[in-house]
Amino acid sequence: MRRASALAALSRSLITSHPQQQKHYINLIQTTSVNTSSYSRWFSTSVGSKSSTGGKICLSLGGVAVAVGATSLLVKEEAYAKDALRADVAPKDVVLYQYEACPFCNKVKAYLDYYDIPYKVVEVNPFSKKEIKWSEYKKVPILMVDGETLVDSSAIIDQMGSKFHPVKASSVVSNDDDEEKKWRRWVDDHLVHMLSPNIYRNASEALESFDYIANNGNFSSYEKYTVKYAGAAAMYFVSKKLKKKYNITDERAALYDAAETWVDALDGREFLGGSKPNLADLAVFGVLRPIRYLRSGKDMVEHTRIGEWYSRMESAVGESSRIKA
Repeated sequence: MRRASALAALSRSLITSHPQQQKHYINLIQTTSVNTSSYSRWFSTSVGSKSSTGGKICLSLGGVAVAVGATSLLVKEEAYAKDALRADVAPKDVVLYQYEACPFCNKVKAYLDYYDIPYKVVEVNPFSKKEIKWSEYKKVPILMVDGETLVDSSAIIDQMGSKFHPVKASSVVSNDDDEEKKWRRWVDDHLVHMLSPNIYRNASEALESFDYIANNGNFSSYEKYTVKYAGAAAMYFVSKKLKKKYNITDERAALYDAAETWVDALDGREFLGGSKPNLADLAVFGVLRPIRYLRSGKDMVEHTRIGEWYSRMESAVGESSRIKA
């Protein structure tokens, strides 16, 4: 209660006197939650399972377990093998303009990472947006592909798919595409709206989220301070309005319900795409990836069945194909 009161005071002193700053915070966070690749992956739910980077096989007496484990590993690696892009059609120069913590940006990155498409990243300052002054489109993500500008995460993925993705077999296009499109729409229309009410549901979780945003976004020293404290204060209260807007009574229950809905859609399959992820799998994974190390993400995995699928997705997507500067 004391922390919430402190946040309220910060909100009044740092935001209400600067309404334009409040707009910046809201615009930032409506496309933002938290993501990091530096922490250990905690979504694996079984001891001794293969790690996302290939894993270690535990030794046992007589080497029997090694042989069995190695066979299982080969089968799993074959099942998770990616659909390689043809070298003659793969893009040569890809640049993503993003906010590091934006779930829509992470959705695009999940696609690029899964198909091993190398890309450079330009982190956009959400206040000045000077990095995208050249663009009439003032939101992120923006993807530059061999000089062509693509915008809007779902449209970006559609256009990338039509240009570079291997053609699906005609015998499975109709049914698979209908299911894939249905769940991709669900991600954009429903799942993404579960994030903000959860990661800002109380003072401590709001500060947890903005601590990462402040330290990993493109901010000046002064902006880092105001983003962390004023931003957390603002979104703590904005999240209450978002709950009302999206008719959410209990934000955790709504997040758990969304996770269970997705697992039910898998219907026993490893992925919605069957033995390999499809675009819906990548969309759900990308949107959830920003909250995976937050309290809300940990709670989601602890209280729902989504953890095993998420671990499979981490293995299938693999390491980032981002080109380090």
